[in-house]
Amino acid sequence: MKGKSILTVAGIALIMASCSAPRKLREAQAENRRLDSLYRDLQNQLLACENARKSSASDYEMRIKNLNDQLENVKTSNNQMVNQLKDLSVISGKQAESINKSLENIGAKDSYIRDLQSAIARKDSLNMALVMNLKGAIGNLDDKDINIKVDKGVVYIDISDKLLFKSGSYEVNEGAKTVLGKVAKVLLNQPDIEFMVEGHTDNVPYKSNGILLDNWDLSVKRATSVVRILQNQYNIPPAKMTAAGRGEYVPVSTNSTAEGKAANRRTRIVILPQLDQFFKLLETPQRR
Repeated sequence: MKGKSILTVAGIALIMASCSAPRKLREAQAENRRLDSLYRDLQNQLLACENARKSSASDYEMRIKNLNDQLENVKTSNNQMVNQLKDLSVISGKQAESINKSLENIGAKDSYIRDLQSAIARKDSLNMALVMNLKGAIGNLDDKDINIKVDKGVVYIDISDKLLFKSGSYEVNEGAKTVLGKVAKVLLNQPDIEFMVEGHTDNVPYKSNGILLDNWDLSVKRATSVVRILQNQYNIPPAKMTAAGRGEYVPVSTNSTAEGKAANRRTRIVILPQLDQFFKLLETPQRR
């Protein structure tokens, strides 16, 4: 009996083992098919990427070739033109050589011109941004009292003398200091700019008081009064400012009417153009 029991148990184990083996085999085969399919997908993706890379490189090389061909055609045409002129004795050999050098430098000069144009466009954009900031800071003051504009790449701020000074005086009104403070706030946010404060008068002769002799003196004193306030009360660095008097000699309107004279009596702040940017471009050696 005991032997039969052992045989029975062994038989059952053998049957179970024989049943599980096909199942494991099927699982292994399924996993192998999955991995094989994944491998093929990856191969296809790699092939597609490689084809795309080759196509892109080919397109790029073709574009370079086309550009080089165009350049060679232009050079050939230029040489033919120069040779024809030389053959016709229109130009000498030395002149022909000079023309060839000039033609070779056209590309470099075009690039140089584009750099200048880009610098001018950038300066114009900065000027417009500055004008918008100034107008936003000053608010709704009458244009007759304060006018901000850009003319030929230069920003001008014109402030009427009735807003700043009493008639014949060069002391700034207390109320006008608020306006100057708003202007100063914008200028302080532009640390790279420099500006000039100009005093202007109408053509009515100034009655000398022993200190000031004429409109020249009055215009200068008004300019220096504004500069001192910007320096002492609003902390604008003095090295950034210039004070100038223009007297009656740069009018913006006729002096034959009261309105014209009022327009001519003004203090003008001129944002000086940063010409060093353009001088640097001019000093840059062109490619030969």
